[in-house]
Amino acid sequence: MLDFLNDLLWSKLLIVVLVGLGLFFSISSRFVQFRYFSDMFRIFGQALQRKEGQLSSFQALMLSVAGRVGAGNIAGVAVAIMLGGPGAVFWMWIVALLGMATSYFECSLAQLYKRREADGTYRGGPAFYILHGLGQRWLAVIFSILLLVTFGFGFNAVQSFTVATSMHDTFGLPTWVSGVLLVGVIGLIVFGGIKRIAAMADVLVPIMAGTYILMALVVIGMNITEVPATLALIVKSALGLEPAFAGGVGAAIIMGVKRGLFSNEAGLGSAPNVAAVAEVKHPAAQGIVQSLSVFIDTLLVCTSTALIILLSGVYQPGSEMAGVVLTQTALAAEVGEWGRVFVSMALLLFVFTTLVYNYYLGENALSFFSTKRILVQGYRVLVMALVLWGSMQDLSTVFGFADVTMGLLALVNLVAISLLFKVGMRLMRDYDGQIKAGVQEPVFDASKFSDLDLDPKAWHGAQAGDAKAEEAADGLAQSHR
Repeated sequence: MLDFLNDLLWSKLLIVVLVGLGLFFSISSRFVQFRYFSDMFRIFGQALQRKEGQLSSFQALMLSVAGRVGAGNIAGVAVAIMLGGPGAVFWMWIVALLGMATSYFECSLAQLYKRREADGTYRGGPAFYILHGLGQRWLAVIFSILLLVTFGFGFNAVQSFTVATSMHDTFGLPTWVSGVLLVGVIGLIVFGGIKRIAAMADVLVPIMAGTYILMALVVIGMNITEVPATLALIVKSALGLEPAFAGGVGAAIIMGVKRGLFSNEAGLGSAPNVAAVAEVKHPAAQGIVQSLSVFIDTLLVCTSTALIILLSGVYQPGSEMAGVVLTQTALAAEVGEWGRVFVSMALLLFVFTTLVYNYYLGENALSFFSTKRILVQGYRVLVMALVLWGSMQDLSTVFGFADVTMGLLALVNLVAISLLFKVGMRLMRDYDGQIKAGVQEPVFDASKFSDLDLDPKAWHGAQAGDAKAEEAADGLAQSHR
């Protein structure tokens, strides 16, 4: 059943929808992901500004990178290469470059339709822009259920499986022991809430991603003369021009798109849940910042893994070595056995932050239905059970289950973004217009969007004691009524 659904989703639907919509969004927006690429770093600097009691744009970025950079970057890339050949990496690049535009729109929309909570923090995401933007509660409910199952359960099982396999290969640790240890550590974190999760990601993510990329650069430097030929192999294999992989173009495309989406999550509807939580002056600014996380994930971290594997000479078509073991063996062949330990430690950090991020997304989806304590506690128990279960499963079962739920989740979100595309373009033009007029840091004026179902308190800075802000918020609320 899993094989049938995966074949239907990935071979016939999602490849066309993901690549097609990514291309459409890119062309229609005049390639917004490239137009603002240099500005991403300027906005990135502004993102470091923080407001007491709120998540900064930088923290939201680090949190989404924490979710994106995980098992998909180390084990997922290895799986893509083993099943789709080196050409799968090329299609991962294509999905990422086009996905940057998709991510821009979904994260901008999430910011636009976010809601202010009683404690002053924000909530938002696809379920919110489906409900308030499209007025389709039933579709928002379906999305929330799929988000809960995909991230709270499916992806957590994948991450747990990858760590357990890595620890077993490096240290001979039984997989169930790794599962128990992960359950214990995650249990201590998930009771701390989004602010503690963000504070943790704020520190760990830059360190872990930077160290891993640095290690890849060391390997590249050791094999610098072979890099051009390796990059040529990736491109030729993707286009069917390499004799050894000429018959595997279809597999390369499928695996590249599938593992690319699993890794960078562009269009999947996960990152918008985090993007909506940040305090920013204009929704489009957060969309631009979040595009950068897709670039970091695939073009930097995933490419690092691919080059480590392909430059090592360990990879052989048809080999049964797959997943994290292939990555570990490749690095060990280059720098010695300590490289195997390095991958295990890097993976442990990657997966740890991703597990917590996945948990948060699931809880965010659950809160769309209810915030009753008993449901939240039950969800936490189920998450921990799935982490333990995943550590003791086989590769095909874990990835098969996650791929099906991920595919369905992506379809729902992509339909929603398509239907709200005009609103997204309107938002982009507002931002573009201010930049063109010389405004260094565009500010969102909700009165220009009074025809939309926005939360007045989310976009007028209404705080206790701020009479003008409260008055403006009440005025917009009256216009909605």
